Amino acid sequence: MAGKKPLVVVTRKLPEVVEARMRELFDVRLNSTDRPMTQAELVEASRVADVLVPTVTDRVDSGVIAQAGAGLKLIANFGNGVDNIDVIKATERGIAVTNTPGVLTEDTADMTMALILAVPRHMAGGMRALQAGEWQGWSPTGMLGSRLRGKKLGIVGMGRIGQAVARRAGAFGLSVFYHNRHRLPPEIEDKLSATWCESLDQMLNRMDIVTVHCPHTPATYHLLSARRLKLMRPDAYLINTARGEIVDEAALTRMLVAGELAGAGLDVYEQEPSINPKLVKCGRALLLPHMGSATIESRIEMGEKVIVNIRAFMDEHHLPDRVLPSML
Repeated sequence: MAGKKPLVVVTRKLPEVVEARMRELFDVRLNSTDRPMTQAELVEASRVADVLVPTVTDRVDSGVIAQAGAGLKLIANFGNGVDNIDVIKATERGIAVTNTPGVLTEDTADMTMALILAVPRHMAGGMRALQAGEWQGWSPTGMLGSRLRGKKLGIVGMGRIGQAVARRAGAFGLSVFYHNRHRLPPEIEDKLSATWCESLDQMLNRMDIVTVHCPHTPATYHLLSARRLKLMRPDAYLINTARGEIVDEAALTRMLVAGELAGAGLDVYEQEPSINPKLVKCGRALLLPHMGSATIESRIEMGEKVIVNIRAFMDEHHLPDRVLPSML
């Protein structure tokens, strides 16, 4: 494709500086309304585009890919994960897939730490009481939460974000444990003061706080199943800023309502943007609208990575952020 401007179809509105740069470099179709595309609209976009730029809200499944036009050769995902894309089918059709790794690590880790701080201290409940006019003043036994220092934090998935959370957790006096597909090198464990748990079940049973940072793949769907959630102690807290599908949300909701878990801080959900009404009403849950990486710096850097991958595609160079089925 060297020398020819590709037709790039972007499914959602991006930061203006990113869209301006795309207009300079590509023949681009933007989404000025930011309304999510329907599946039919995604199919039509895949039929005409040389490059499709979807986001986590777009389901580029086997049905979309099967109907893609012959010109579609790159799906440059505006996002860190690729669970919204059937990478295997795309690869079979000769369509490369890229993502935007690394740029949202610090922002997501910050949000995770905010939830780790807020949930055990009942900050959401305190805010609700204040706004409802129910607060009657300071009391020695009012709004009692849990101290962080000395507690055990279990990290499920010790990639970039998990490690960034571990660095922050140490500053608050938390003891860090982790479960990962592969054990980290000893020098990284030492630097993070992190202890590896080969058994996820055993780790869940011992932790005061569990935070989820693994990708969503077929292997991690409901990794925290109803059975595993039952292993957590009743005074423990669950934090999830990764993907909603990793946790059995219905089971989690039942446990929170029944008081079988002390609380949860969630930024992601199984059926986004729909959320279980019982979870919404549950006073033990602090819920955020998938905003873990929502900083202007993160979104611009994500856009820059998308542009770098498209330019490499145009120049027939190595794609720096290509995702292959073997990596999933």
